[in-house]
Amino acid sequence: MTEPRRATLSDAPGIARVHVASWQRAYRGHMPDEFLDSLAVEKRTSKWRELAEDPDKAVFVVEDDEGYVVGFSIVGSSRDEDAGPSTAEVGAIYVQPEKWKMGFGRALILKSITESRDRGFDEITLWVLEGNERARRFYQSFGFIWDGTVKDVNRPEGFSYRDVRYRLRLRPT
Repeated sequence: MTEPRRATLSDAPGIARVHVASWQRAYRGHMPDEFLDSLAVEKRTSKWRELAEDPDKAVFVVEDDEGYVVGFSIVGSSRDEDAGPSTAEVGAIYVQPEKWKMGFGRALILKSITESRDRGFDEITLWVLEGNERARRFYQSFGFIWDGTVKDVNRPEGFSYRDVRYRLRLRPT
């Protein structure tokens, strides 16, 4: 496994492949099958090209020994209305399902935390699907704590789900 590195525009297809595969595996049973089956790598690729060029965001990828992108994370200023300027947010972190529990996610979350601290943020938040116990345990293992905040996400495809927010202090108060 390589250390996470900043993504380039050429990583967008690999990021999109991971994004689609991980959603289809992790969210099966939490979101409609029709929606998950309709996710397209091509659509996600253009989105990730845009995000890779956003100066407020840091997109990281991690590759396997063959040089294939098998995971990614994105971190930047929090998008939450109640967040101050010293709050960062992990906007996404996903790993190719067949690479789960191999250290890729760990490397990505640690890189995201370090990046946030280096950019001067005092705390970092992330949102996770309420029913995704595997992901919740993962974040808790790094010291993230559910702060009690929940939000209902209403998808334009006609379904909704609930996310919960986790928070980690990066500096003492």
